[in-house]
Order: sequence, then C-alpha cells, then structure tokens
Amino acid sequence: MPAILAGIGWHMVGAASAASFYAPIGKVKKWSWETTWAVAGFFSWILLPIGVSLLLLPDFRGFYGSMDSSVLLKVALFGAMWGVGNVSYGLTMRHLGISLGVGVAIGVTLVVGTLVPPLLHGQFAILFQTSSGLYTMAGLLLALVGVGVVSYAGHQKEIQTRGALQEFNLKLGLSLAVLCGIFSSGMAFAISAAEPLKAAALQLGVNPLYAALPSYVIIMGGGAVVNLSYCFIRLAALKRLSLRDDLSQPGGVLLKNGALAATGGIMWYLQFFFYAWGQANIPQRLAHVNWMLHMSGYVLFAGIVGLALGEWYGISGRPKRLLWAGMLIIIAAANLVGLGMAS
Repeated sequence: MPAILAGIGWHMVGAASAASFYAPIGKVKKWSWETTWAVAGFFSWILLPIGVSLLLLPDFRGFYGSMDSSVLLKVALFGAMWGVGNVSYGLTMRHLGISLGVGVAIGVTLVVGTLVPPLLHGQFAILFQTSSGLYTMAGLLLALVGVGVVSYAGHQKEIQTRGALQEFNLKLGLSLAVLCGIFSSGMAFAISAAEPLKAAALQLGVNPLYAALPSYVIIMGGGAVVNLSYCFIRLAALKRLSLRDDLSQPGGVLLKNGALAATGGIMWYLQFFFYAWGQANIPQRLAHVNWMLHMSGYVLFAGIVGLALGEWYGISGRPKRLLWAGMLIIIAAANLVGLGMAS
C-alpha cells in the first residue's frame, strides 16, 4: 500500500509539471510561436531524454542496437502519433487558454489512452472482471464528469473574457483540442509498446524508478521529428515567421526568451520523468490505472495553474464555483481508483 500511495503521489507531481509547462512559454515575447516551441522541444524531446539515458546506460549505442528493430519502429511511430497531438496541444493552448484547452484535450486522451492499451494487449476484460478494473472504470467515468465540469467552467469564463486571450478562437481551438486528445494518446500506446526496452534496462541493473526512461529517447525522438518538421516548415514558408527575425532580437531578449522556452521544455520532460516513477511504484497488474491517474491530475492542476496565473481574475462567482466542483470531482475519481488498487 505505501508503494501504491507513492505511485499516486509521483503521478500527481508529474501532472503538476505538465499542467505548468506552458506558463513560461506563454511569457515569451517577440518570438514566433514556432521558434519558441522548437527551442522548448529541443530540451524536452532531445537533450534531456538522451542526456538522462547516457547517464543511466553503460553502453548507450549498444543498448539500442540490441533492440528488435520492429519494436523500435513501433515505439517511434507511436511517438510520432503523439507528436501530432503535441503540436495540436500547443496550438490549443494558443487559441483556448489553459483552463478550457486542457479540459477538452485531456478529457479525450484520458479515455483513449486508458482504454485502448489494454484492448491492444488482449487485457480489456480486466477492466470489467476484476475489482480494480471496475474501480478504474468507475473512476474514469467520474473523472470524465469532473473534466466536463471543468471544461464547462472554462467555457463560461472564456465567454466573459473573450477579448483577454489575444488569439482566442473557440471553433478552431475546440477542433484542435479534440485532434490533440486523440493523437496525444499515442504516448500511452508508446509507453506500453516500449515494455521490452524497460525490461532490457532492468536486466542491465538500472534502478526500477528509472528503467522506463531510456525508452523516451525513441518515443520523444519520433515526436520530435513531427514537431520540429512542423515548426521549421512554417518558419521557412512564412516570412513573418522568419527564424532570422526571431534570432535578430537584442541579446537580453534572446537570453530571456531562451531561458523561458527552455524552462517550459524541462518542465514538460519532468512530467514523464515522474510518470516513470509513479509507474514503477504501481504493480504491473494495475498498469491500466497509470494513464488515468496522470491525465486526471493534469486537468486538476491545470485548473489550479489557471487560477494562479490570474486567468480567472474578474470572473463572476459561478464559473469559479464550477471549476472548484470539477476539481473536487477529479480528486474523488483518483481516490476511487486508489481504493480499487488497495482492494
């Protein structure tokens, strides 16, 4: 039981980092969104996954060279699928804001990422034939109610402050949020498909807390190809988004923007660093709860971050009450899943 509680706790730490990562990115000025996203991505998808794995693995090149190429390809393709969702996520935040954008996008990926991996592994019956599975399904449904309440609160807030977000676009933003939710679940599929890499790391004596981290080199590498391709194609195609213009800013602006983008990228990576810690503390027979816990916590902390950043300043009482009600429902859902794991 203590290990399970630790697992839930680490999932919440990762979720808090995920919910906060866009805050420093949103403060970047005089750079195009594409340049900002690419700089943040260099840290989160390339530098940190490779750097951490270099520290963990005694033979970095040999480790990946020994893996079945079909496994690496599958993991990379799921990573690329997540990459499409990641681009959509960034654009969703741009057009909807944190409160509403996270609620819709994560609500979709919560369902897809929780239900599909057990289905692909022929373990879908676990969700309906075991007590932990039934608790997970009940928690999933309750979490969706909470996500719906938070999303509605965010929608009511955006109606009151439609002009506050300069690039607010409800129709485009909601379309991107649904697209993001579907494709972002590729991360859950990739983590599931990367179990052979995790097993190989364990055989090499890597601490179980860190054993999943080498797989991120392949997962996030697949996502980086999609994200960076999108950014550089956009920068090359549109003069107003010229990379040269972005990098010709005064040195102080470059330093500040680079630090903010890097901070956002590091915070993004840390969500899955701590996801690995949470996963390591939860028994394999309960693996289906990891994604649900992470995504539910994501929505919960996104609401808190939105409040902390002043996104709800000047909003009348009802949307705020709905936000708190939704967050409490999500907390109840996570506790329900926790009860199932303890049973």
